Amino acid sequence: MSTQVTITPFKKVLIANRGEIALRVIRTLKEMNIGSVAVYSEADRNSLHVRMADEAICIGAAPSSMSYLDIDALVTAAKVTGADAVHPGYGFLSENADFAKAVTKAGMVFIGPTAQAIEMLGVKSTARAIAVKAGVPITPGSNGIVGKNYHEVARKIGFPIMIKATLGGGGKGMRACLKEEDLDLMMKTAQGEARANFGDDRVYFEKLVLNPRHIEVQIAADNYGNVVAFAERDCSLQRRHQKLVEESPSPFVDNKTREKLQEAAAKLIKAARYRGVGTVEFLMAPTREFYFMEVNTRLQVEHPVTEAVCGQDLVKMQIQIAQGEPLSLNQAQAGKVRCHAIEHRINAEDSSHNFMPCPGTLTEWIPAGGLGVRVDSHMYCGYTIPSYYDSLIAKLIVTAPNREKLLQRSARCLNEFVIGGVKTTIPFHQRILANEDFRAGNTDTGLIERMMKQDESQK
Repeated sequence: MSTQVTITPFKKVLIANRGEIALRVIRTLKEMNIGSVAVYSEADRNSLHVRMADEAICIGAAPSSMSYLDIDALVTAAKVTGADAVHPGYGFLSENADFAKAVTKAGMVFIGPTAQAIEMLGVKSTARAIAVKAGVPITPGSNGIVGKNYHEVARKIGFPIMIKATLGGGGKGMRACLKEEDLDLMMKTAQGEARANFGDDRVYFEKLVLNPRHIEVQIAADNYGNVVAFAERDCSLQRRHQKLVEESPSPFVDNKTREKLQEAAAKLIKAARYRGVGTVEFLMAPTREFYFMEVNTRLQVEHPVTEAVCGQDLVKMQIQIAQGEPLSLNQAQAGKVRCHAIEHRINAEDSSHNFMPCPGTLTEWIPAGGLGVRVDSHMYCGYTIPSYYDSLIAKLIVTAPNREKLLQRSARCLNEFVIGGVKTTIPFHQRILANEDFRAGNTDTGLIERMMKQDESQK
């Protein structure tokens, strides 16, 4: 019996976000002939996403708690402008189940998974339980929130362990504990950070995999049970659990392992009855064994890397799924590796002074260009970067037929990318490209920290 397909095209979409990702969504909406509504705080009045949208509406003061995190203000803006749907972008409320519920209750479509799926997969301990049921490998851990007997639980897992906030993200509420003598202090620290950032101090334990790679698989799932998984992204180059460089395919993952990763990601997504796009994240040991970490129930910052490799517009795919359309590609098409791609996150930060944020006015803005080059940014010459938000100012995405050519092209692009008026992380990205371990593909999540320690020792 065939599944009945009901498609409800959108006429107008509000983007509940700012800057680069808001502009990214607006561009796809324009190509789909769908009206766009930008929202902005008082600090973002001159942002490029405000200029590019068909309509724009101010939603509050500069602090994100009074604007981009204000559910009532966002829903009201969507209703006032007559939007059919709301795209959450990434960050802010993109993984907030209450926001998804509020949008749906107001009679609009939330372009993303259901609130139930966000709740199920957003709580990491619950997501692990779903992974176990689906037969997806997980790191040994507490299999749920730890209580007063946490010493006993930790001994059973075996040190070293990682303490993780149940509602964590962005490296907040995470602490590595190498030996039991440090457990009480690490628990107190992780719980305090979790409480401060998420209003919830519950934590769970995982076995700490030494020298791992951070590998993630982009997925897409429609309303009719169809799921596809794309080629993996290697996101191992991180500083304090924040990604700096992402590439696809991973120089470490072979074809057999890639198929296993894709199969595991698809099984998990099907078990969760997920719809929309999302990312399943894994830790990979030096043996190529991999373990489920978490699901990001939204578009990732690094989604252009996958777009380059698979040749698909993931934002368009999000919108089509939300409109009720079935996926237009199968697993063989989704999983095909068309090229090699890398993304350099360029932040307004001073990498020579512990990556201190550097808001200010851009006096020069000459982005890199040429064959195989894409720059996603909301910057322009004369724009003043506000101090209230994330320091990401551009994503440099480079593609090439093979990794050797990719690194050559990336070096050329970073060299010609001129940004004046503020300090940026471009010099640090140039150092990464020159690093012998990175060039050889011998990376893990500790490489950046080792580079920085080497800097300290040479001072």
